[in-house]
Amino acid sequence: MHTLELVAAVVVAVLAGAWLSRRFRLSEPVVLLAVGVLIGLTPLGDAELSPHVVLFLFLPALLYWEALNSSVHLIRSNLRAITLQATLLVIATAAAVAAVAHLLGLPWPIGLVLGAVLAPTDAVAVSAVSGSLPRRTLTVLRTESLLNDGTALVLLAVTLEFLVEGQPLSVGGTALRLAESFGGGIAIGAAVAYLLVPLRRRLGEPILHSGLSVATPMLAFLPAELIHVSGVLAVVTCGLLTSRIAPRHIEAQARRQSYAFWEVTAFLLNGALFVLIGTQIPGVVGGLSSTGLRDATVIAVLVALTVIVVRLAWFYTVPYVVRALDRRAAQRSLRISPRERLPIAWAGMRGAISLAAALTVPVATASGAPIEQRDAIVFITAVTVTLTLVLLGPTLPLVTRAVRLPADHEGAREAELVRQRIAARVQRELPALLEQFPAPRAASGIAEESYLPEQETDDPSAARALRTAVLDVKRDELGRIRAEGTLDDDVLRAEESVLDAEAVHVSHVTQAP
Repeated sequence: MHTLELVAAVVVAVLAGAWLSRRFRLSEPVVLLAVGVLIGLTPLGDAELSPHVVLFLFLPALLYWEALNSSVHLIRSNLRAITLQATLLVIATAAAVAAVAHLLGLPWPIGLVLGAVLAPTDAVAVSAVSGSLPRRTLTVLRTESLLNDGTALVLLAVTLEFLVEGQPLSVGGTALRLAESFGGGIAIGAAVAYLLVPLRRRLGEPILHSGLSVATPMLAFLPAELIHVSGVLAVVTCGLLTSRIAPRHIEAQARRQSYAFWEVTAFLLNGALFVLIGTQIPGVVGGLSSTGLRDATVIAVLVALTVIVVRLAWFYTVPYVVRALDRRAAQRSLRISPRERLPIAWAGMRGAISLAAALTVPVATASGAPIEQRDAIVFITAVTVTLTLVLLGPTLPLVTRAVRLPADHEGAREAELVRQRIAARVQRELPALLEQFPAPRAASGIAEESYLPEQETDDPSAARALRTAVLDVKRDELGRIRAEGTLDDDVLRAEESVLDAEAVHVSHVTQAP
């Protein structure tokens, strides 16, 4: 019964917390976290957050939604920076946390596990507070936070083997594990995305498309996890490829229904994660026994400062090393100033994935000896997650405004370019279409980008057929632009949404008596 009551309480908390944060312009993650702490102080807080729920239910769905809304074009343009941040920065953070934890008295195995747990930024936390950033900055942050979970989970598996089974650590072995995990995850994600294409072509009803959309992240995640490669990379790859190939095989009504479902689902899942983190904090504090509360708090604060400082240090050292090694003109055009790097460096929030990873640490080694400082790992993780959310999240918009990032006019320019190309294509094709579907008044309406009532057209049937044919031309041109891969996917999705609305309008008119 407690489980059902907790679910109801979390849903109500998400709605109430979201309303409060938007009504009073507060940081939504912080408000939801605070509401979760209040729930954790009640008898409902006795329920422990299962790491499997986060890693196998929340994580695939949220990663898939974020990937669907990412720009493949911008990812490709910034792939080197994203890759370095999602791999080497994760490793550097894990090593720094382990070293600091060891200096403060924790054994090396415990410190290494803690480093792996706290190394990745959280995709949910980053997306929740980074909406005011320019498109390129936002894409780099979101993609980094999507991919670095894969690196961190491999590091966690390696360090847990060291802690639990006593297996020696190996740089070469870890690098091989990373390569296998990443390569296998990408391969499975791509395979699932393309294998679902014939199925998408044959699904007629929008509800079936929505159902397949819900199942897709699990279809990518589970096979990858079963063969011990990165489920994270499988879901992200599947989502990115699906965003590119699915528009050719999904009708407008089905796409609009799926996106509406995902928007509500992502909102509830995002909010629920922050609330659930909060519900665990009272129990984590009360369950600390291996280390004194004061000592554990000091360690946690210093570890939190470490993850923040390492990220800041990375963005103000590594780019200069990369610049010295690569002076190609194409790479020089992608460089940003130190001022523009600050928001990226500041967006180092940790979240539910770190807490879930901490909870996966077993209570005993393979020989049966208890892991006495497991509670310290969970406590330090919970405090670090809380501090990064409270310190970095609410201040990121302030940092963004303070550095006065240059205005992003590229999106508007690209959107105008897309509209011009589509309009030009329609003008070229319209004479031939008018010979097939003679409806001159409807053609006038199309030229003016407006809809005319059916009774004002010469022939309602021909008008509807003409509008449908014109829509096909527009979609074909949009598909050509997408295939070129030179424009931002966010711009193309916005134009696709306009065409979807037009298609639904035409469909409704066609079905009218």
